[in-house]
Amino acid sequence: MTVHGMLAALAAALMLTAPAHAQGPLANPAALTETAPATYKAKFDTSKGVFVVQVNRDWAPNGADRFYNLVKNGFFDNTRFFRVIPDFMVQFGINGDPKLSPAWRNAKIPDDAVKQSNKRGNITFATSGPNSRTTQVFINFKDNAGLDRQGFAPFGQITSGMEVVDKLYGEYGEGAPNGRGPDQMRVQSEGNAYLTKDFPKLDFIRKATIEP
Repeated sequence: MTVHGMLAALAAALMLTAPAHAQGPLANPAALTETAPATYKAKFDTSKGVFVVQVNRDWAPNGADRFYNLVKNGFFDNTRFFRVIPDFMVQFGINGDPKLSPAWRNAKIPDDAVKQSNKRGNITFATSGPNSRTTQVFINFKDNAGLDRQGFAPFGQITSGMEVVDKLYGEYGEGAPNGRGPDQMRVQSEGNAYLTKDFPKLDFIRKATIEP
């Protein structure tokens, strides 16, 4: 075999062993900017059952668009509900493949005005300050109106399966360092390998899809 042939074979082998996400559209957040429909539904098939989110783009257009692109391109598939705080909220949205984390960490979207309250069943992007939203979202277990003043803008609501959300495993509690739950930095750097080993009881999303 020629040197050129050997290099080609090696490249092909590397492509076969690389994670599918690393090769797909999720590796390039800048390309995933499709405008979402005015309203749409996203179905989440989880380890506890199915729930459906109805998104209303006029509630929070930037959030609705980002969520649409994440669901449509499989970002949430095989991801864990890594922060479940009973009587508060459940958070998810760190991809299980740590190779994707660096790209999405800086793929921030502009803030939306808060037009709806963080009441029970509403879904909202997590934020750490102005214009810092990326991929993490949370579902409110109860009415959390205090979050409205902090800039958390709901973009949709659970229309079926809230009882499934209520059953998500929450015994690990708050994340490290304030609690004994998962350390978000390690989730980003180690992905599902870390969560499966150290937090095996976490519930997860099998697949999320945009409903026709």
